[in-house]
Amino acid sequence: MTTERFKLLVVEDDPDMLALLQEHLQGEGYRVAALTSGREALARLRSEIFDVVITDLRMPDVDGMEVLRACREIQPEARVILVTAFGTVETAIRAIREGAFDYTTKPFRLEEISLLVAKALDDRRLRAEYLRLRQEVEGRYRFENLLGKSPAMQAVFSLIQQAAPSDASVLVMGESGTGKELVAKALHYNSPRAKRSFVPVNCAAVPAGLLESELFGHVKGAFTGAVGTRRGLLREAAGGTLFLDEIGDMAPELQAKLLRVIEDKAVRPVGSDETITVDVRVVAATNRDLRAHIQEGKFREDLYYRLVVIPIQLPPLRERREDIPLLAEHFLRQAAAITGKEVRVFAPETMAALLRHPWPGNVRELENVVQRAVALTTADRLLPEALLLDIGALAPTPADLLVRMNSRPTIEELTREYVSLILREVGGDKDRAAEILGVSKRTLYRRESRSPVRDT
Repeated sequence: MTTERFKLLVVEDDPDMLALLQEHLQGEGYRVAALTSGREALARLRSEIFDVVITDLRMPDVDGMEVLRACREIQPEARVILVTAFGTVETAIRAIREGAFDYTTKPFRLEEISLLVAKALDDRRLRAEYLRLRQEVEGRYRFENLLGKSPAMQAVFSLIQQAAPSDASVLVMGESGTGKELVAKALHYNSPRAKRSFVPVNCAAVPAGLLESELFGHVKGAFTGAVGTRRGLLREAAGGTLFLDEIGDMAPELQAKLLRVIEDKAVRPVGSDETITVDVRVVAATNRDLRAHIQEGKFREDLYYRLVVIPIQLPPLRERREDIPLLAEHFLRQAAAITGKEVRVFAPETMAALLRHPWPGNVRELENVVQRAVALTTADRLLPEALLLDIGALAPTPADLLVRMNSRPTIEELTREYVSLILREVGGDKDRAAEILGVSKRTLYRRESRSPVRDT
């Protein structure tokens, strides 16, 4: 660890001890401000930034506790180490509760001080990295970063925004790959619970026999292999959000226990008689038809209504094709940044191929296709062959034909052909086409009247 950039404040009313500490720490490469007065330390904290403060606990004017409190108020990122005589260890422990990083007792070895300073700097660095990553994650799920201009997705974003501040349970429904976990994270990171944990669990991925212990926890000896106590994910998510993905695959007997947790806001670990209160918001997701499951006796109706307080239905990508260019360009920027490649745009025929593809895997499939294409391409723009889609098996669209005839079509030509493409996709349903295009029916008729391609 390079020490020159770290600045330490040492406060000690014994001049000999102060000189010894200053000499030792400067010898290790730290920049050290050395003071014999707690009052001077308070003034210095208001004028300079320090990484670590080492202060004696007992000083005649302003003691170490006052230095600690001032530091917590003025420079909360600084780590405070207290130096105390053996008889005042209880006071030092109280200081830890008030925010001190650590303490040592006199007499001490200089190597011990070095170790404490190194640990304090590591703690400061890890905390700063944690805060940076949390801010990055929270920023990623802000409302303005959710992508989709289609009316269907705008309605979803509006519902997320209204639901986020609530503690009500949410059921997110949609095909695989439509972004159900993204919605769950947006709900969490835009809620009052954002500073607490977001805990996801895939109910289909965990064997039924283990899921109960995974969710509710267990006590030692509750079953064969339970060699210790486990808190469980419900308690891990306390104060935050528990995301139950693929809830439709949960075993019926476990559904009954989850229902009791939601109703009673309490959990009983496996093998325990103790009931523990939990404050957790439940967001569930499924790609199954839960109403059909209820009719078949596979899903509890009472649990369904507990989960579906706020329902959010995600449309498949094939029903919001106008979002494909926006999503594809976003994934292209991400992949280019990760790989360091200069590819920045799609060739017109490539975008036409993306618009034509049925996307059974939805947004996840689109992301994977774009990432793969960027990894495989050596050109400065993405060409159709880099997609590795079965393009030849699909009938060419008017946009494809136009690209083949003219490598630089006008905006009017592209608009006209895109209108024709959407009309074909929806079987000539002009109301649906107008909704997808985000225009009025009158504008659609005007655009269509200019097109040489007529519906038959």
